[in-house]
Amino acid sequence: MATVADTPQHKPWSMARVVTATWAGTAFEWYDFFIFGSLTPVIAKVFLAGLDPTSALVAALALFAVGFAFRPLGAIIFGAMGDRVGRKATFLTTVSLMGGATFAIGLLPTYEQVGVIAPILLVFLRICQGTALGGEYGGAAIYVAEHADNDKRGAATGWIQSSASFGLLAALLIIFGTRTWLGEEQFGEWGWRIPFLLSVILLAISVWMRLKLSESPHFAKLQEEGEVSKTPLREAFARSDSLRKVAIAFFGIMCAQGAVWYFSFFYMQVFLEKSLGIPGATKDMLLIVMTVVSAPLYVFFGWLSDRWGRKPIMLAGMLLALALYFPGSHLIAQASNPALVAAQEATPVIVETNPATCTAQFDPTGTPKFVTACDIAKSALVSRGVAYTTRASGDGQTRVVAGAHVTPIDGGEGLSSADLKALKARSAAAINAELAAAGYPTAADPAKIDMPLLIAVLLLFVVAATALYGPQAAALVEMFPTRIRYTAMSLPYHVGTGWVGGFLPVTSFAIVAMTGDIYAGLWYAVAFTALSAVVTIFFLEETRGKPLEEC
Repeated sequence: MATVADTPQHKPWSMARVVTATWAGTAFEWYDFFIFGSLTPVIAKVFLAGLDPTSALVAALALFAVGFAFRPLGAIIFGAMGDRVGRKATFLTTVSLMGGATFAIGLLPTYEQVGVIAPILLVFLRICQGTALGGEYGGAAIYVAEHADNDKRGAATGWIQSSASFGLLAALLIIFGTRTWLGEEQFGEWGWRIPFLLSVILLAISVWMRLKLSESPHFAKLQEEGEVSKTPLREAFARSDSLRKVAIAFFGIMCAQGAVWYFSFFYMQVFLEKSLGIPGATKDMLLIVMTVVSAPLYVFFGWLSDRWGRKPIMLAGMLLALALYFPGSHLIAQASNPALVAAQEATPVIVETNPATCTAQFDPTGTPKFVTACDIAKSALVSRGVAYTTRASGDGQTRVVAGAHVTPIDGGEGLSSADLKALKARSAAAINAELAAAGYPTAADPAKIDMPLLIAVLLLFVVAATALYGPQAAALVEMFPTRIRYTAMSLPYHVGTGWVGGFLPVTSFAIVAMTGDIYAGLWYAVAFTALSAVVTIFFLEETRGKPLEEC
């Protein structure tokens, strides 16, 4: 019996065109999305100038997370559109929305120019970006998978997975080139706009390439037979059999993917730069190395899953990540800033305070003030990447103790915003002087960084992330029938990446601020990865080589 793959649309030369055009568009969307994440410190200064540095960074991370928060909405809207109208029309729409929003960010006024209107406009455009990306991935992965041979689907969709690496790499290179060309001062004032504005060129190329594509053969066959779903949302989420598969896709694959991938490529940036004091340029270089190495690994692990199965390869990635989180992070700290590790072992920092005045500094909106003396002290320590323990003070007063060095901290209750900001700055300066006297380095010494060890451990995390991510698209596509494939796979994917992964940096950073332990934020990633490993072992079925007509 002839299959869809035997139709005239399915030819070797057309497969190359399909992969290239789809990959290019998806890489562009990731470029757009990653620009914001890579420029988080600059965004904090430009759009959140009214906050103190630590609060601005947390709020900027929250703004980054906003884009992820709305990805499930995009999955619902564009997933249903993809199953009713078609794959091609849908991902043409998503790439145009993403490109327009990214270009517009480059034109926004700053906080100094228009005040609070600036971050409001930025939030709106981040919502547009997140909604667009929520519809992009499902369409791209499905479009390629529905063209690929059954025994080559993992390798073909692995190229779509690699698009994230190329998008991130393009963002990093353009940012690095612009910074180098203009200098740090000019880049901070206005040069940060250039990477956003350049996206309009990439948008034009992506739209042109995708316009040349034809509809997916599997969806075209549904149209010819009059079998296109009229209610894909109901079929995907209101029927017990399909809802069970959606739940397995989320808990068994996507929770781990959100944790492992976003820990490796995003939270690691915060950990290296903020917790360990690695220079920004060094951090960017390390991320470029990780990204370059990761690109072919997505295709390799996708190819390997065509031979060994989706389930064992993805599970291997989860288990490797679980084995690496804590010992790997400790090795990274030792390799990055041995002086900091030595100081923390020799002279632990203690915050003596009234514990009842300490709050959990989780700030998804950028509005909380965190005015107590306890919060001010902890915020200053976290911004320096210094671990601490909390101890109740006998007199209820707050002080930072580092060996023989003691710094009293006053609270900012009742102060104006300007006075509170000034108090936090004075407190941070006093704490930094105390830490310097106690032997704490202000930043990592580039000459003492063990670069071979640091790169080796980071690349182990890359292997874990790519082993999980490489076969993922094929596995998700093979779980659902063509009628509801776009809808059913898009929602668990984007809840996993958007909520589990997108909120990982801000949540983990808040956990560190609350506990004083620079490694405590790891438990967020550990919990979600372990959950997925258990569900994968007991509930995920192997789908390698499965004809899509039988899904």
